[in-house]
Amino acid sequence: MSIKLHKIIHVCFLSIDTGGVSVFLMEGDSVTLHTDVKTTQQEKIRWHFNDTHIAQITGDLSFICTDVQCNEGTERFRDRLKLDHQTGSLTIMNITTTDSGLYQLMFNNSINGLQLFSVVVHGESCKSKSLSLHTNVKTNQQEKIRWYFNDVRIAQITGDQSNICTDVQCNEGTERFRDRLKLDNETGSLTIMNTREPDSGVYQLQINNSRFSILKGFSVTIISEYHLVMKMGSL
Repeated sequence: MSIKLHKIIHVCFLSIDTGGVSVFLMEGDSVTLHTDVKTTQQEKIRWHFNDTHIAQITGDLSFICTDVQCNEGTERFRDRLKLDHQTGSLTIMNITTTDSGLYQLMFNNSINGLQLFSVVVHGESCKSKSLSLHTNVKTNQQEKIRWYFNDVRIAQITGDQSNICTDVQCNEGTERFRDRLKLDNETGSLTIMNTREPDSGVYQLQINNSRFSILKGFSVTIISEYHLVMKMGSL
């Protein structure tokens, strides 16, 4: 019997758009806000986040500071900021949703040399997401529905509900999905809670009764990424 394979891509992401070009980053990656200049001995470059001083460098490198070195109250970026000594560009490491806001770049304390970076980090962790694989049928007393993940049985329900099991109840070795699987008693559809990348794989649905058998396959890919949106402007 041939299996019809349904492809499902489950994406949890944060988006980065710089000048109309999207770049995808994995969680914990770094992003750089570029000055597009080279520092000179006369220049002073200061970075602010939502009006809080977070980084500074002088052209002769006589004064350099980041996060708590610049402002004792700047715990948000502790050990996550890096300045390029040649350009003054600012790198934010281990990017997170709390890094959203307005970044200001100022040259020589002059408002005429002010550039703005509006950074919006959005999205939710895959761990808070659920994914449902639908049978598109209604169970009856004669039907038996079984779910497999990479050929290991992970869930089962009979039409009269005399036999219902999920994860370790079906197979003692199925620790991967412990307490994260839920069966719909009416349809036999399977919900995977708190999805994560190792849940990627082939899920097989087997429906049997006295008249027919149905076999379906679901190719599931879980992608966890950041998508950061940056807009730059100047005053």
